Amino acid sequence: SPIKSSATHSPEMQIQLRMKPVQHLDHSQVGTLDDLRIDADGLRKLLEQTVRGEVRFDEGSRGMYAHDASNYRMVPLGVVIPTSIDDVVAAVAAARRYRVPLLSRGGGTAIPGQGVNRALMLDFSKYLHKVLRIDQKAKTAVVQPGCNLDHLNEEAKKHGLEFGPDPATHSRNTLGGMIGNNSCGIHSVRAGRTADNIEELEVLLYDGARMRVGAMTPEQIQRAIDKGGREGEIYAKLRDLRDRYADLIRARYPKIPRRVSGYNLDELLPEKGFNVARALVGTEGTCVTILEATCKLIPVLEEKSLLVLGFPDVPSCGDFAPEALKFGCIGCECLDHSFLEDMRAKKMHPKHLDLLPAGKAWLLVEFGAKTKAEADEQAKKLIADLEGKPNAPTSRLLDNPALEKALWHLREEGLGATAYVPGKPINHEGWEDTAVHPDRVGDYLRDFKKLMDKHGYEGALYGHFGDGCIHVRLNFDLETHEGIENYRSFVEEGADLVVRYGGSLSGEHGDGQARGELLERMYGPELIEAFSEFKRIWDPDWRMNPGKVVAPNRLDENLMLGTGYNPPQVETHFQFPDDKHSFSHAVRRCVGAGVCRRMKGGTMCPSFMVTREEKDSTRGRAKLLFEMLEGDPVRDRWKSEAVKDALDLCLACKGCKGDCPVQVDMATYKAEFLSHYYSGRVRPRHAYAFGFIQVWSKLAALAPGFVNLLSHAPVLRAIAKKMAGISPYRDIPRFAPYTFRSWWQNRPKPNGPANARPKVILWADTFNNHFHPTTAQAAVEVLEHAGFEVEVPRRHLCCGRPLYDYGFLNEAKTYLRAIMTALRDEIRDGEFIVVLEPSCCSVFRDELPNLFPGDEDAKRLSQQ
Repeated sequence: SPIKSSATHSPEMQIQLRMKPVQHLDHSQVGTLDDLRIDADGLRKLLEQTVRGEVRFDEGSRGMYAHDASNYRMVPLGVVIPTSIDDVVAAVAAARRYRVPLLSRGGGTAIPGQGVNRALMLDFSKYLHKVLRIDQKAKTAVVQPGCNLDHLNEEAKKHGLEFGPDPATHSRNTLGGMIGNNSCGIHSVRAGRTADNIEELEVLLYDGARMRVGAMTPEQIQRAIDKGGREGEIYAKLRDLRDRYADLIRARYPKIPRRVSGYNLDELLPEKGFNVARALVGTEGTCVTILEATCKLIPVLEEKSLLVLGFPDVPSCGDFAPEALKFGCIGCECLDHSFLEDMRAKKMHPKHLDLLPAGKAWLLVEFGAKTKAEADEQAKKLIADLEGKPNAPTSRLLDNPALEKALWHLREEGLGATAYVPGKPINHEGWEDTAVHPDRVGDYLRDFKKLMDKHGYEGALYGHFGDGCIHVRLNFDLETHEGIENYRSFVEEGADLVVRYGGSLSGEHGDGQARGELLERMYGPELIEAFSEFKRIWDPDWRMNPGKVVAPNRLDENLMLGTGYNPPQVETHFQFPDDKHSFSHAVRRCVGAGVCRRMKGGTMCPSFMVTREEKDSTRGRAKLLFEMLEGDPVRDRWKSEAVKDALDLCLACKGCKGDCPVQVDMATYKAEFLSHYYSGRVRPRHAYAFGFIQVWSKLAALAPGFVNLLSHAPVLRAIAKKMAGISPYRDIPRFAPYTFRSWWQNRPKPNGPANARPKVILWADTFNNHFHPTTAQAAVEVLEHAGFEVEVPRRHLCCGRPLYDYGFLNEAKTYLRAIMTALRDEIRDGEFIVVLEPSCCSVFRDELPNLFPGDEDAKRLSQQ
């Protein structure tokens, strides 16, 4: 509705309206500081004076932090990376001085949009990520808000304990983020929500008050009130709020395991122990800033068994889930065949898909115990119960821990596995997290599928069926007026459907902006007023993450895309055939899942693992490239220093191409950017030294001993390193005394009829040819022993892999054309090429068809 005169609104609503974001129609205006009438420069200077940590108001940081894992985009005023609690206190004081909104952010994987705002943002994950202490006797852990869940569990497992809730983002989320969202996970069947596992919180209010909160007896409440001051005022108001709304809370709060939507006012009830800490869990940064958390730990179940049950469809899985719960399982998850088809299309873990029994939907039922025999026995009891029953599901009890781990990994990759699937329309989150009682999942899904069909949506269904929580990404059109209207209509009808089933709009992701507007349909206006009162008690200035949960922004504004999305169609060297031949479409691939922010395991992203910097993650770089095309706040497009700086530590290792669930290819994006950034400019010395290593290697092969002497003599080596732009702490590699090609040309040819043996081409790459010829010689020996006739290209050829790292794409295309010309007959005869250097292989498989998508020889070579 139109914004009316501020005189007709309460003070907090006046603030809310003044901060109302611009409707996402003119995309160029979104995120400008003028919208908030804030002295950003004054705020920055005060922060720099009072915060010892990092204060960032640069365009790159603001652009990267404008995104989380949601459909929304809101550019922050600035970002503070605190190194201590004192820094947090100083940052909040500065925000208060300039009356600016404030937002604490965890791992940046929030899906409904609570992780972005036009606010001063605090990122705890770089420095405040410690496990402060573990009490084995009390089974508790005290952690800082930036502590990663996997890190907490690594420490806790030394004592035979663990934190129960384990969302799929466990490798990169933070406990502060889990508390903000009230996260759950696969094993919440056993452990409950995050709210059920928090004992105490130390919190900081916007007005500067600091409190330690937890459960309280009536006597403790009264003593706190009698003490007076801000703390006494808060407890008096909380008790009054509880007393006035207790009956309504009992009547209207859904009685289900996964009620995550709205505020946890039920935790204030006498029967819940007036637990203020748990009431603050799930408030999504709208009430307080968390400084420290005391978490409840549970014993580790050392052994697990996984039983997989096959069903004809997903609703049938839902029907059966309550039966599985009767046998004491600790996890009960669902996958459907569309989920697996999407994985096959993306070539994600195809070797594991034959583990599943017959069916088109599956329940993964996990049992846990102290011994493997005990866990298996629990599973076998369920199998035995199925025998002889009509329409019993197919089953398979897995007995290989590695296979069980692989299957759970498939389930955890649900978000990425169902996004950017070749041949399917783009899909989005936005209605991915509803929950009903486990007894009603089957019927709810049948009605939900009818709603999907009515609005023309499709998507793979999966989720935590043992807790009644359903996940799905749907092919919403969020770029046209008609598409956004259909999206709004669908989620409104979806909310009504959930309410009819006594469910919750969110089962673990929270409300944020995607669902905040719909909460009144679930709770009614009286409880919405109770939520507002609860927020006012903690945040009377209405500055904490405004526009989320309470007095929310509309669910169809601040969209990352929206009707105003119109990025420039820039000319590129790479053609991006898998992304509609569009660079802008390619950089949109990142869905914010944050797998690139994990600290262990896999390849991606090695630079982030060292620096813990968002700009050194694949996600940060992808979002910065998106912002580069937007033009505000990141300006200068291809000449942007912010983008170049973020790409500087990208190793072009292609770990993201393999590890990222949506296969973001940052090495390719980096090469494309650098080709434009350096257009008309001289590159640094090392770019020529390393980019054209094949040229210098050919010259060095004329006198390798002399070159080695020059590059390693005590005085000359320093000069050589300086000329080449090499660090003085590094050694220049020595050239081999001979090249592989020279050895090949002079070696005796093997005896016997050559026509009887299949031919393969051994690729004599620059590094093995000039630096490690014995490796290529060994390859010849292995191939000939295996019965192949080995050929080596008659002329010197190089795939040009180092050229990509410095943006020499015109030169790289020249190299590839030379290869396709020299090997035209072999390519067309279908001969296979054996490559020893993985980066050369990636050039043939990835860069070649991307640079020459219409060339049939390029297509053949990429497959050979």
